[in-house]
Amino acid sequence: MKHRIAILGASGYTGAELVRLIASHPSMQIVALSADRKAGMAMAEVFPFLRHLDLPKLQKIDEIDFSGVDLCFCALPHATTQLVVASLPRNLKIVDLSADFRLRDPAEYEKWYGAPHAAVDLQKEAVYGLTEFYREDIRNGRLVAGTGCNAATGQYALRPLISAGVIDLDSILIDLKAGVSGAGRSLKENLLHAELSGGTHSYSAGGKHRHLGEFDQEFSKLAGRPVHIQFTPHLLPMNRGILATTYVKADPREVHKVLSDAYAAEPFLQVLPFGALPSTRDIAGSNYCHIGVIGDRIPGRTVVIAVLDNLTKGSSGQALQNANLMLGIEETAGLGLAPMFP
Repeated sequence: MKHRIAILGASGYTGAELVRLIASHPSMQIVALSADRKAGMAMAEVFPFLRHLDLPKLQKIDEIDFSGVDLCFCALPHATTQLVVASLPRNLKIVDLSADFRLRDPAEYEKWYGAPHAAVDLQKEAVYGLTEFYREDIRNGRLVAGTGCNAATGQYALRPLISAGVIDLDSILIDLKAGVSGAGRSLKENLLHAELSGGTHSYSAGGKHRHLGEFDQEFSKLAGRPVHIQFTPHLLPMNRGILATTYVKADPREVHKVLSDAYAAEPFLQVLPFGALPSTRDIAGSNYCHIGVIGDRIPGRTVVIAVLDNLTKGSSGQALQNANLMLGIEETAGLGLAPMFP
């Protein structure tokens, strides 16, 4: 018997990635797909790479019969999901891939996203979806809020180090490079090939990036006091991948040991041998995160580099990992795909 799955927002990149992953899942069956502007179309028309799959046609959300659905993925734009989730049956398990339920404090949501939260009661119910650190809450949750892809990458590099107290909390710096699919599928002039290819640029610099709200929330909770990091993201002309270079004041060997010990039993988090550096090409299309540690020429300084695929481990793969827990399925089910190379 397979669990019946609905995906809202299936015409976007993360929705298509969910379909790709669930297609080989031994215990899930996709029974409904939504995409309001493309309602009535077949997924093969929207994404020809999924042509080989037998999938339901795209519908408007209000046309879906949720009575036979066990779990719903919401891959909708930010600020859209709040009202949609509020309208869904209360017994339905939900994994949200947007930013709408990531921040526990509604005031912080308004600060970073520029509008009051429209479903405060649901926000109180939501579980933060960084799987490796919130497993039991996710397993018992009804509404799980997936993390930001940039926020996930930085947290994998830093959370064990903050918990162990081995780094200076007031001098953390993350320099992050991200692939263009992280900006979504909507048409944007600055993402045209002629505008983006052949160069790179920073964006939301100077403490303006919304994922800083997640860093503030999670790192301060871990440390038991306010922690504010420096964070500058850059957009690279590649389709997939995030590489976060994190600079900390700490002993490099101690940092490597703490991370290696923390992730030794994790199926998708792999710490490389000391001095080895990860690459986005080695995790593309997979649910893996690779982490490398190296010492700096300045004594007492360490560089931690984490890479993951923003569409998989940073979003849809993480969402499926969480859904497995919520449905009592083996956590790694449907996520064993090897990275794509070259």
